[in-house]
Amino acid sequence: MDERIEAAREAVLAAGELVRERFGGRDGIDVEEKDRNDYVTGTDRASEELIVSMLTAAFPDIPVMAEEGGGSVGEKLFWVIDPLDGTTNFIHGYPQVGVSVALIEDRKPVVGVIYDPLRNEIFEAGRGKGAFCNGRPLSVSPAQSLEKCLLGTGFPFRTYEYLDPYLDTFRKLFLRCRGVRRAGAAVLDLAHVAAGRLDGFWELYLKPWDMAAGALMINEAGGIVTDFFGGDGFLAAGNIVAGSSTIHGKILKVTTGSFTRDGVAALANGLI
Repeated sequence: MDERIEAAREAVLAAGELVRERFGGRDGIDVEEKDRNDYVTGTDRASEELIVSMLTAAFPDIPVMAEEGGGSVGEKLFWVIDPLDGTTNFIHGYPQVGVSVALIEDRKPVVGVIYDPLRNEIFEAGRGKGAFCNGRPLSVSPAQSLEKCLLGTGFPFRTYEYLDPYLDTFRKLFLRCRGVRRAGAAVLDLAHVAAGRLDGFWELYLKPWDMAAGALMINEAGGIVTDFFGGDGFLAAGNIVAGSSTIHGKILKVTTGSFTRDGVAALANGLI
């Protein structure tokens, strides 16, 4: 067994237990607004501290990039963690939150673990080793047409500047598919694409910790992940299209028609 996967699993399980214990206590949540519609709580910070301490104890030579605490990016190898994805959901007691850890090597995820503490589901993948949920192998959806698809997305809630082209993609896809879900925790959305629960997914203005682990899972489950224009630099670009080869291509055709490269370049996260 890959010791790096084992370390990531133990870290997200410990952090997930902390998140689960604190979930639903709305009156006692310490909330700080980092930016427009972007929040952090004491639970985010506590979860992050726990994950960082466990990973650095297991692999002291591997640096960590964390959502709340920053950290360094190794030139070749580093961890990237999301201690609590779906913070707004957590604040409101909406049951869709996740914890994510990925290991990046040469700018590509090679280990990914995502934990849904409220459903007790752990998704994990290693490059070339497949993707699993609670030990069961994962496979992306076999759907061949948008008309039979359930898609996932995320609204550009941090900046409304790109709302119009986003709504253009939403309208075009919504009119062709069975439904669109926006649950508010990208790490779980991507895990659900890997599991075939969602047939495809697209979103913009994401960070590496939102995408890395789930992207690896989708690849290992037989799917494709790119940026809005079919490139493989989605971790840096901050926008993502994911699904089976067929559905990914159909969503990609819409995103390339609604957005321009120059238009979304300003949203590149600059972290990877």
